[in-house]
Amino acid sequence: MALHNNSAVSRELVARATQFSRDNNGYGGGDIAFIVVSGILVFFMVPGVAFLYSGLSRRKSALSLVWAVTASNAIVIFQWYFWGYSLAFSETATNGFIGNLRNFGLRKVLADPSPGSPLIPELLYSFYQMEFACVTVAILMGALAERGRVLPAMIFCFIWMTLVYCPLACWAWAQNGWGFSWGVLDYAGGGPVEIGSGVSGIAYSWVLGRRSERELRNFRPHNVSLVCMGTFMLWFGWLGFNGGSAFGANLRAVMAIWNSMIAASMGGIVWCLLDYRIERKFSMVGFCSGSIAGLVAATPSSGYIPQWASLIMGIVVGAIANYATKFKFLVRIDDALDLYAEHAVGGVVGLLFNGLFASSEIIALDEVNTSTNGGWLDHNWKQLYIQFAYVCATVGYSFVVTALIAKAIDSIPTLHLRASPEAEALGMDDAEIGEFANDYIEVRRDYLDWTPVYNKGDSDSEIPMAAGDRHARPDVNGHAMPHDGPPQNGSAGNGTLPTIAEKNTEEALAS
Repeated sequence: MALHNNSAVSRELVARATQFSRDNNGYGGGDIAFIVVSGILVFFMVPGVAFLYSGLSRRKSALSLVWAVTASNAIVIFQWYFWGYSLAFSETATNGFIGNLRNFGLRKVLADPSPGSPLIPELLYSFYQMEFACVTVAILMGALAERGRVLPAMIFCFIWMTLVYCPLACWAWAQNGWGFSWGVLDYAGGGPVEIGSGVSGIAYSWVLGRRSERELRNFRPHNVSLVCMGTFMLWFGWLGFNGGSAFGANLRAVMAIWNSMIAASMGGIVWCLLDYRIERKFSMVGFCSGSIAGLVAATPSSGYIPQWASLIMGIVVGAIANYATKFKFLVRIDDALDLYAEHAVGGVVGLLFNGLFASSEIIALDEVNTSTNGGWLDHNWKQLYIQFAYVCATVGYSFVVTALIAKAIDSIPTLHLRASPEAEALGMDDAEIGEFANDYIEVRRDYLDWTPVYNKGDSDSEIPMAAGDRHARPDVNGHAMPHDGPPQNGSAGNGTLPTIAEKNTEEALAS
């Protein structure tokens, strides 16, 4: 009798759990929970981009990029709510280029099946796609590096989202978009996200102009630990970016996660080895750059191709993106953070790999797209030129429209995009933000080169300031401080660095 009662209770609990796992409109609770978590993971990529860019820049401009990424995130959230989602995904638009204002202010965006999949409601889909847009603009903000003003950049973000990102998203993913209707295979954003940010980044950099030659000489990242941390935050969030693009807790999501891991790993190894052959050192920045290039290539392809193809793709994109960093020198565009080489080139590689290696067997793992054709693996020979034409359209549109928007804003009084030469020399943190990522006093490596002799009874007011300031300019006019001992190591002995003339004299005496 007890066993019977226990069985009855168990069946009742199972029935309740099953009912609880479905909402009023028949969506699976597991699918909804998975996409909610995936969207939150995508949001985690925004601070990842901020830390990556901060570490890659000079110390004096590190915080300005964090601010730009953070503020642009807020701009995109408002734009997407205001009319961005409607311009990208409204179901009643039929022109194939851009949506209409049917869903202005997220009107009528509730429990209907989403444009991306019947597995999740449109309200959740709109949130998930908003995070894609936030990450795209965050990547684009790398074009400001060390010379771009942040206020006009925020105005640019709103306009760029409206005129560039929303049309690109409509082409690839809207039910009536021309790319979607034509059969373009773009899983998680090779066109809107990667080509959109990478090509637009180099267009914005072109309008900004090159940094001064003084700033271009001896440029190196100021904090490689931040670069590494930002990269792994991105990698972590990217699993939600690519995994969640299956729009359900299904095997296609797992396949996308597997492909992302493989491509990122191989891209990092290949990039690092290519750098090693020249420097004979293992570069952490190189490994991070290659890993990001692999993740970029996996963005459009991870839900279409098998794992062995992702391994090949990681090797290919690691090599191609590494060599693509030289492109900016050929065209003399100061793409400081290599947006074009990593994001645009990586997106192109991933999209073309779809034309070759996309498999209908992989696509059908979500149990929704069971009749979608793959690429050459499925003997669908025309898919490659469809992918190539789509790449050409997204590259051309992104560059031309972005350059026109940037030029138009730059021509408005008080909204010029480029900081003054004085602000550039001072650093964008001091000139634009007023705070610093790392406030510090620069000293020499040899402690005795700068430390004055301490005399008992000296007051704090008599202690000189240490040599150097936060902008790496030596302080040769420090306050003299009397002391009993002789100058140490040939230095001035009063807390200041020697002048150029003094250094030349010391070197001549030493020789």
